[in-house]
Parts: sequence; C-alpha cells; structure tokens
Amino acid sequence: QVQLVESGGGFVQLGGTHRLSCTTHGFNFNISVMSWYRQVPGKERELVARISGDNEEIRYGDFVKGRFVISRDNAKNTVFLRMDDPKPEDTAVYYCGAGLGFGLPAHWGRGLQVTVGS
Repeated sequence: QVQLVESGGGFVQLGGTHRLSCTTHGFNFNISVMSWYRQVPGKERELVARISGDNEEIRYGDFVKGRFVISRDNAKNTVFLRMDDPKPEDTAVYYCGAGLGFGLPAHWGRGLQVTVGS
C-alpha cells in the first residue's frame, strides 16, 4: 500500500527557516521522482519543487526564486522541503507527490497546512 505522510506544517515565522518532511512507504522510493506541490483556495495546485531519484534533476516553481531547497534521503524514504525566508504568499496546503516521471505525481500525500505570519 502506497503511503506518503507529510509533517512539519503549521505556523511558520515570517522570514525564518522551516522544513517540511514527507515519509513514504509501499513503492520504490529510490527510483521515484518526488515532488512538493501547494494549493490555495480557488487556485490550481502548483509545483513547488521536484527531485529525481538520483538527485541529478531538480526543478523549482518560478516563484521559489532560490528561497526553497528540496532534498531527499533515499535510505529513509523521505523527501524534505526547506523553506528559507517564507513570505505570507507562501501560505498554502503543501502536498508531497511521487511518480516515475516528471509529470503530475501518481501518488499524493494528504497535504498539510502551512501558514506564514509574524
């Protein structure tokens, strides 16, 4: 059974540093492309960051502008998103996704709310 479980959400300090984690089970994590997406009410889900199984290909949404870093620990089947200098407009539900290509993920986590404020 495929499972993706996000953690680390909640209130995030404006301008600080924060990390989201996604722990997974039930599929071959090492060869999977792992992604973070986010969504706000009334808007489509958008790509935040994506990383290939071998770390060779990493892609970020245009709005990231160097503020976020995606990484993975293949030994722990976990993917991370470090958020540096978060802004109020980063407030959203963040989703972890997994797939074998660079399109929309085949599997999703339930999502977690991240609220950026002072």
